Amino acid sequence: MKITWFLVGLLCSVALLAAPASPARPTAADVERERTPADSFVAAIARHCGKAYAGRITANEPAAPDDPFAGKALVMHVRECGPGMLRIPFHVGDDHSRTWVLTRTTSGLQLKHDHRHADGSPDVLTMYGGDTTTSGTAARQEFPVDAESRALFEIEGSKASVTNTGRWKSNRRHGSSTSSRGQAGYFASSST
Repeated sequence: MKITWFLVGLLCSVALLAAPASPARPTAADVERERTPADSFVAAIARHCGKAYAGRITANEPAAPDDPFAGKALVMHVRECGPGMLRIPFHVGDDHSRTWVLTRTTSGLQLKHDHRHADGSPDVLTMYGGDTTTSGTAARQEFPVDAESRALFEIEGSKASVTNTGRWKSNRRHGSSTSSRGQAGYFASSST
């Protein structure tokens, strides 16, 4: 009888040792450590999906006479938040032609400006922007203008935009932010 119980105990021990161990579930801290700054940046914006934010111009004051943003209500609306892509319409007064398209790429982030006419057709200056070239931070990303956009700007005579770098940042202290170009909301954009 002692041998039988010994064998049963031995078999149970062997079975437990041979059973595959269930993988340890990652903690929230583990997940956050593995998240890249680009992932954290997109996740922070996506948390605002469905919300709109008003903003104001914080540079170029007083505004240049031909500034299309001067005296207009500026509102960004974090509207479409799909896997790997955010679409954020940006309204300047009654002009609803602008949408920022933020896309997760294998190496970082891409920001494009989708400009449309009232009938939905693309403006001649549309889908310009660039890709991040550094990892940035969870609160700040920079998008130097890409070659395709530079070529578009040169063809269309928009020489001032050829050297732009879009800078998006959050202002966590106030829960919203503004920028030198007036883009509104929790996350803002400025160009140089």
